[in-house]
Amino acid sequence: MKNILWTGSTLFAAIVLVVLATARATGTASNAVAAGRSSTPAAPARLSDTGLFARGSLNIDPRNRFFSPQYPLWSDGAQKTRWIYVPQGAQIDATDLDAWVFPVGTRFWKEFSFNGRRVETRFLWRASERGWVFASYKWNDEQTEATLASADGDPGVAELAPGKRHSIPSVDDCHACHDSASAEVLGFNALQLSTDRDPNAIHGEPLTPAMLTLKTLVDQDMLKTTRTDLVSNPPRIDAPTPRTRAVLGYLSTNCGVCHNGKTSLAELGMLLKQPSHSKAPNRALETTIGQPGVFKIAGKESASMRLAPGAPDLSALLYRMKSRRPSSQMPPLGTVLPDQEAIAAVTRWIEEDLAER
Repeated sequence: MKNILWTGSTLFAAIVLVVLATARATGTASNAVAAGRSSTPAAPARLSDTGLFARGSLNIDPRNRFFSPQYPLWSDGAQKTRWIYVPQGAQIDATDLDAWVFPVGTRFWKEFSFNGRRVETRFLWRASERGWVFASYKWNDEQTEATLASADGDPGVAELAPGKRHSIPSVDDCHACHDSASAEVLGFNALQLSTDRDPNAIHGEPLTPAMLTLKTLVDQDMLKTTRTDLVSNPPRIDAPTPRTRAVLGYLSTNCGVCHNGKTSLAELGMLLKQPSHSKAPNRALETTIGQPGVFKIAGKESASMRLAPGAPDLSALLYRMKSRRPSSQMPPLGTVLPDQEAIAAVTRWIEEDLAER
């Protein structure tokens, strides 16, 4: 495969088809529409009935815990707030640090706001042993309630820039990311909740006392597997420089959900998902720096690499981060605007840190 020159459109189509096929093959329940096809319950019609708010108000129920992953996913500059609910007395099985198993009844919410207005809240609910319920809720103009969006998604619900609008994803889009690595929950794991928080994380929020962390989970006996080492030796990306650590964290979240060793894209050999426990040498660096890839930059095919040390213009990974053409953009779903802050950081990293390798 490495000797085949794929066009951008061919590669994009193949990736989307492979990822969606992987998602559908998992057999995990979908969202509200799944009720007619399985025994999984349907999502409530209103966000206020999901348990996010205290009864009769828009105040967050105190049983729902606020958290913020140290390496957030880029979502067109959305302001995002996240909560988790774990049933009282239940525990999360953290035997596998990179594939936590959540008890039935666990609920996650992620609220998207643009320009100070709530637009969408996504809901993930472990409603039964069979799997998860996926749902998205669209906020009304009065900002008093959000109602269940169509399983086919809802396009263009908020303007982001001239000619660019935010769309609520379809159920298939949700599964493409959340099922592709047999890890339904993204952004809530040992590395993301580590108290050894990366101060240079791109778009990262500083750790505050209100945030749920690994230490909180251990101290409050919320993990089934006793892992006091997670407090004494919190997970951290092993990297030679602070900027490398931040860039690898960004790529892990924004690219590693598909580009890892467990999905159908593993055969591409680009392993960007960072493990929660340190592994040296770092596989993300090994499989990208100076390595040819199936995607070639037009007009520079012979010199194009995944990451070309000292040469941002020859680095296909950076090229695809900049692109928002359907044939070449990465990630292929979920964004319509390039992440300029990340592009600048990765460009400097290629020019300076990688040039010294």
